[in-house]
Amino acid sequence: MSAAKLTSCVAVTAAAVASMTTRSDPAYSESFFRFPFFSSSPSNSPSPKDQSSDTKSESSSPEEPNNSGFNPESLEIAAEALRKINNSPYRKQVFDLMREQETTRLAELDAEKVYYELIQSQGDIDRLRKMAEEQRNLIQEQNQRQAQVLRFEDELARKRMQTDHENQRQHNVELVKMQEDSSVRKEQARQATEEQIQSQKRQTERERAEIERETIRVKKMAEAEARAHEAKLTEDHNRRMLIDRMHGERDKWLAAINATFSHIEGGLRVLLTDRDKLIMTVGGATALAAGVYTTREGAKVTWGYINRILGQPSLIRESSMAKFPGSRIISQAKNKVLNYSTLARAEKPVGSQNGLGNVILHPSLQRRIVHLARATSNTKAHQAPFRNMLFYGPPGTGKTMVAREIARKSGLDYAMMTGGDVAPLGPQAVTKIHEIFDWAKKSKRGLLLFIDEADAFLCERNSSYMSEAQRSALNALLFRTGDQSRDIVLVLATNRPGDLDSAITDRIDEVIEFPLPGEEERFKLLQLYLNKYLCDESNDSKGGLFLKKQPQKITINDLSEDVLKEAAKKTEGFSGREIAKLMASVQAAVYGRPDCALDSQLFKELVDYKVVEHHQRLKLAAEGGLPA
Repeated sequence: MSAAKLTSCVAVTAAAVASMTTRSDPAYSESFFRFPFFSSSPSNSPSPKDQSSDTKSESSSPEEPNNSGFNPESLEIAAEALRKINNSPYRKQVFDLMREQETTRLAELDAEKVYYELIQSQGDIDRLRKMAEEQRNLIQEQNQRQAQVLRFEDELARKRMQTDHENQRQHNVELVKMQEDSSVRKEQARQATEEQIQSQKRQTERERAEIERETIRVKKMAEAEARAHEAKLTEDHNRRMLIDRMHGERDKWLAAINATFSHIEGGLRVLLTDRDKLIMTVGGATALAAGVYTTREGAKVTWGYINRILGQPSLIRESSMAKFPGSRIISQAKNKVLNYSTLARAEKPVGSQNGLGNVILHPSLQRRIVHLARATSNTKAHQAPFRNMLFYGPPGTGKTMVAREIARKSGLDYAMMTGGDVAPLGPQAVTKIHEIFDWAKKSKRGLLLFIDEADAFLCERNSSYMSEAQRSALNALLFRTGDQSRDIVLVLATNRPGDLDSAITDRIDEVIEFPLPGEEERFKLLQLYLNKYLCDESNDSKGGLFLKKQPQKITINDLSEDVLKEAAKKTEGFSGREIAKLMASVQAAVYGRPDCALDSQLFKELVDYKVVEHHQRLKLAAEGGLPA
């Protein structure tokens, strides 16, 4: 009974306290939540809520004031409950129970607080997620806009490029049209010049015919007069005159011979008898011999001095210009004889079909060289400025030979110098360069000046290893080639065109590359040098009767075109000079045999050996070293 009463008192007290709490904080009482899983009281025990609800139901009265006012009855009930608890022997247990309930209620409030914090955190997370999604959408939109801008810019650039291409195409069309118009004008000028030349030729032919007719008439009149004079003379008179003339001539010669021998006899007798006259005679003969020797040596020295003044400059290694009067005629006659003899010996000379002599090139390059030679010849005929040329490519590809052929076909004089000769001259190089150009003006036909290894002194002026003398020589050449010339065609040859000075390349009008020969060109070169070194019959007749021992003739066995074509395939990467050296090695190997016979096996062995040697040389050049 006492325990039941104590429990009821605790319930009443709790109800009073709850009523006071609800009055002090009505919002909290109205929204009070309870979570069964946070409660520490047993499930079968009545909850404080149930107890407070029972107490409230029991203590409620019809006169219960409004929730918003103060209820003194609840306070009295609570005070009465406290007094009962204080008077009860179980007050300690009651207070402990109340403390536990309050602790439980506070724990529930903390749990609710944690729950609300979790809800708020979840809301913050949702808000951050939403913000992240909005940020991602914003970034996507920005990327899309940026992509659109890039596409738009790309479209504008494409349209601009198309416009530039169209403008360039129109410009090229205009240039082609201008070139065609220029070609038409040149062709019209050429036709007018040819017509004028033809008219002058016809006039000259008419004048020559008139002169020939007058000459024939005068000749016939003279012959008629001579025949009339001869008719007047009789045969006896002519015979008598001839006999008298013969007798007179015989008497005159006999008298002259007798007088000569008598004078000689008297002179010898006087010399042998008179010592002074003998000494004077010997001294006179000695003085005459000394005078002849002095005159000869003085003439040599004088001619050397004149040749240095009027002859070719020292930098010119080779030239077709005359060194002295009459030398051009002798040189032309010699070349004609040699060419005639060469053509007479060769049944079908290699390279004669292309108009470049023995120069073997690619067909397209041959056509361009022939066109340049024809253009140079027409330029000389029309007194127009010449065009300078640049030949570049690997060594031994025919640059020097092509320069000679262009000069020959265009009717110009030819002169060759090398760039390596300029550097050793030092300060004298500038004078020598000016001497070359002054000497070139003496040519009445025009001069093709070929400078081999041009990069030796025409390299970039900013290079550190270029001396002041070389720079001065380069400036002198630039000064003499500043304007287009009607006297000189400048042809430069180099293996390193990138090393040339920009001012030199600005003087160049035609740039031609000389690549390594292809398979067809190598086959033609093999045939050419085979005929030159092994099949040339002129080697057997050199020296004529002055040689004591004639060289043995070379015999060629089973060396067909298929063998040469196979060798042309193997020699890929060979230059024309290397092929010439290959055939010279074949000639040396043939001369090393007792029978001087060449067969396909020996030829193939030598070709394979030279191919291996060629690849080894390329490997050493790539490694940058030479064999020890």
